[in-house]
Amino acid sequence: MKLLRAATLIVSDLAEARERYCGLLEHVVVDEAPLDARLAAAWGAPASAGAPMLTLAPASGAEIFIRLIQQAPVPGFKAQTTYGWQAVELCVTDVLAVNERVKSSRFKIIGPPTELPGLPTIFPMQVEGPDGEVVYFTQIRGDLPSYDLPRATSLIDKAFIYVLACSDMAGALNWVTGILGLSTGREVTLAVPTLSDAFGLPSDSQWTLTTVVHERDVFLELDQMIPQARPRPALPGALPPGVAVCSMTLPDFHERLETLRPWMIAPPAVHPGPVYGGRLSATLRGPDGTLFEVVAP
Repeated sequence: MKLLRAATLIVSDLAEARERYCGLLEHVVVDEAPLDARLAAAWGAPASAGAPMLTLAPASGAEIFIRLIQQAPVPGFKAQTTYGWQAVELCVTDVLAVNERVKSSRFKIIGPPTELPGLPTIFPMQVEGPDGEVVYFTQIRGDLPSYDLPRATSLIDKAFIYVLACSDMAGALNWVTGILGLSTGREVTLAVPTLSDAFGLPSDSQWTLTTVVHERDVFLELDQMIPQARPRPALPGALPPGVAVCSMTLPDFHERLETLRPWMIAPPAVHPGPVYGGRLSATLRGPDGTLFEVVAP
């Protein structure tokens, strides 16, 4: 079962973001409505209620969504230097074609297409939007022994990994496995030039990352941040900037309710929109205050 449902990104100009994500990235608007007040409250962000919002799906039709919410910029926010949801990783059919496409856009290429040593099946690149939202584009050229990796069927297809920046990666991993009931994947230490560049470090500086899996689906990456990283700033009562909320199906949502309840911002509820499909959901304030939205199967 694939668990990812939606990534919610904050933008300062919804019309411009719509042009980038729908025109450039070929996503399709599947819902357009102001942010529902009950949903904003469930996210612990009542001040964001009524904000203009678009829900997008990839051209392939996959039901893994991107939500764009218009909100004022937050002074002092710098991408990849704070704790919380760091990036959204999308699978693509041709990363070199995507690289050419984004060169003339408002996306800044922070990591050009690069072969990964020892991982010939993965061919990624990274960009940063004008509002500090970070998106990875990854061409998948084969399988891994322990995991099933998705294949894109449109040039720029669905998200398949959400990236979480942690002050304490081990503690966050214990929370994800203990509270959400997910499984630990593979831990690696390697150079991540985009993170190093964000902190002004040498590009070959080493970072420790781990993954979270469900069955053969690897869908979360946890990055151990360095002491220079800081909590993410936010406007009072509003959603955090960048990647604000990530949503996933929790297969045993109903069975785990009592475990989840102490972490819930509000009781489970049914909210409007295609992300939920009439199913219960709840948002948990997890490690570093990160917003994990879990949806019943």
